[in-house]
Amino acid sequence: MQSTGTRPKVVVAGGARGVVGHAGTRLLTDLADKTGLTSGFVQALGLDRVRRPAHEPGRVAVDLAVLLADGGEAIADLAVLRQQPDLFGSVASDPTAWRVLAAIDEPARARLRVARAAARELAWAQLLETRRSLPVTTVLGRALPGLVLDIDATIVPAHSEKESAAATWKHTFGYHPLLCFLDASGEALSGMLRPGNAGSNTAADHITVLGQALQQIPDAYRYGSPILVRCDSAGSSHEFLAHIRGLREHGMHTQFSVGVAITEPVRAAITAAKGWVPALDGDGSLRDGAEVVELTDLAGIGLLASFPAGTRLICRRERPHPGAQLSLFDQVNGLRHQVFATDTPHGQGSIQFLEVRHRCHARVEDRIRTGKTTGFGRFPSRQFAINQAWLELALTGIDLLAWTQHLLLDGAMILAEPKKLRYRLLHVAAKLTRTARTTTLRIAADWPWTDTLITAFRRLAALPEPVT
Repeated sequence: MQSTGTRPKVVVAGGARGVVGHAGTRLLTDLADKTGLTSGFVQALGLDRVRRPAHEPGRVAVDLAVLLADGGEAIADLAVLRQQPDLFGSVASDPTAWRVLAAIDEPARARLRVARAAARELAWAQLLETRRSLPVTTVLGRALPGLVLDIDATIVPAHSEKESAAATWKHTFGYHPLLCFLDASGEALSGMLRPGNAGSNTAADHITVLGQALQQIPDAYRYGSPILVRCDSAGSSHEFLAHIRGLREHGMHTQFSVGVAITEPVRAAITAAKGWVPALDGDGSLRDGAEVVELTDLAGIGLLASFPAGTRLICRRERPHPGAQLSLFDQVNGLRHQVFATDTPHGQGSIQFLEVRHRCHARVEDRIRTGKTTGFGRFPSRQFAINQAWLELALTGIDLLAWTQHLLLDGAMILAEPKKLRYRLLHVAAKLTRTARTTTLRIAADWPWTDTLITAFRRLAALPEPVT
């Protein structure tokens, strides 16, 4: 074959038959069926219907969630699935999808959350049966007991007038959703779409998002495992911390680790602090130029009086990295200071360990960054209610990716970001062949990840079926 430069010369023509794209995305649709998510959504959105529609609203919602997991950004992207009926079946038109979204009000969203929780419970049971354990959060090589929930907010700009979009504290315009992720697995437990001018430390919103996240956790883990709630300083309102502590009265073993604003009493405690010890990096090595100290005994009764009993304050100071935003106090001292509060009692880890554990909250920023490429980085409608439904389906798409990784994949692919999954597995082309009443999806023999895909499909087929 002649070539021009380094690329072979090609002639483009149509007429090929049986070729499909996004073949690996079939993993997501089938996993939705295997975990009972599809049937749950169909039931959640199919109540009070006299006759069965041509496209079940619940199935349309699952297709939209799959679309977002696959990297789609708009309802029009459903065409990629719709034009391949031999692979994805009958997919609704864009107007039908819009009507389904418009019909999802708050009661319907609540039913979708219930269906998602039921699917999560089954997915975790399948994970225990096939992998013998659930993912765990590790700090300094030590597995933390129970579950770690990370709550954080983010700004999502709106480039046109949308209902409830508003000016944000970052001097942009859009929305300010609040989200909660399960740290060990990357599952998106809950989210609240809020106007752009919503407060960062609104206790009521944090309580709502945490409550919805806890409802996503199966009862055996919600009541039988320790639960650590991590936030930045936006979650340090005394009302929210009191709520976390109050959950213990309902049988949950909750603790918190939250950032604390450095006020004048905190600055006085930092100035008076003695006995600084070296801080650690995530791999256990010494963190260059960083030290930690406990401020609890220096904070004074007045400062700690509004915190739940047993709250401890721990501070880290270090040389600021280039571009770090420093307060006047930091500039005078030449060091950057960060303080967090935790009610983890003495004897459950050194202050170095607790500081690294809290700093790992930063992983939620990666969850949010990749989540913005999985649906909630762009909201499609001028109507706030439709965008709320879109957020719920985006969280579902994130869950489908997480379940796919932990149930069906191995090695580095378990930790791969969505972009890598899409480029290597989900978007691969394949050929459909039919022989003896069997339809076979044939992936190129020389594609480096063909064996990974075949293994994933085999594991998917072997998963226990949901009980209907």
